[in-house]
Amino acid sequence: MSSKQKGWEQGREKCSEEEMLKFLSKEKIKFNASDPRTAACMEFLAQCNARKAKDSNPACEVQVKRRINDHPQITIRFVNGVEEKFDATTTAAQTIRNMILENGQYLETEQMFREAGEQWPVHIPDEELLQPFLGIKPKKA
Repeated sequence: MSSKQKGWEQGREKCSEEEMLKFLSKEKIKFNASDPRTAACMEFLAQCNARKAKDSNPACEVQVKRRINDHPQITIRFVNGVEEKFDATTTAAQTIRNMILENGQYLETEQMFREAGEQWPVHIPDEELLQPFLGIKPKKA
């Protein structure tokens, strides 16, 4: 991978950290500080507490609860009210962040359609789904 590609990948990752909170209304992070399995909780908390992340959605509520027993857990609530819980002993912070961004793209697309007065979700007739795709031949350079 070239240095230019590496820079682009790092920039994309940093951008996703900044945008992650804009899709969330609440986060609850529960962990035992002396438990060695809390790495995902600590990493996710650090991403949420980054200044640019907080600036992207100051209204997002971040709750941290230190526990003595039980396993580490991360609970997130999207701006549309959907809530998801993750066992932080088996789920990496990167996986949670990627899921938030994927769902965020869906939420942005839904909002774009609604603002344009279009029906959501988009319904594609079965006969159109069954039509063969002829493809497009790329132009030779």
